[in-house]
Amino acid sequence: MCGRTSVAHRPGLGSWERPGKSGDFFGIDVEKMDPKARVTAALVVLAPVALSGFFLIAFVPGLWWIFTTYGWVSFPAFGLLLRGLASQGNRKAMRAPAGDSERELLIALREHGELTPVRAATETSLSVAEADRMLKELAGDGHLEVRARGGGLFYALWGKEGTR
Repeated sequence: MCGRTSVAHRPGLGSWERPGKSGDFFGIDVEKMDPKARVTAALVVLAPVALSGFFLIAFVPGLWWIFTTYGWVSFPAFGLLLRGLASQGNRKAMRAPAGDSERELLIALREHGELTPVRAATETSLSVAEADRMLKELAGDGHLEVRARGGGLFYALWGKEGTR
């Protein structure tokens, strides 16, 4: 039994792969975060790091090098801040012109992955009845996938999974 072990191999055990997807930020899926939440999460990390670095250099300048040992955590947070700010700008640019309700609805579907008629009405200028009618029409034509969960109907673009 020199080449065998008693432990069964399971996916993820003993591998060097990082759990989660490439968009993870300390276990949080960044792609599903609201842009404001991205900025807030980044500032929660960056503010204490910057403040402690300032106090360290101001009061004990001889120990400036200590800041480099923990300052590395600011790099992913800085990237998250930039992504949050960029997606806030993109979100404003992605707004559909008034009167183009189908485009508004599709943009909301792309942002959230899946919608109920009520959520669609809150995200667009449509009423609940209009959103329900348009979602049913798009699903009937095969453009959207309909999911039943918890007694409700969710409409999603094909291939999109889950909500934020």
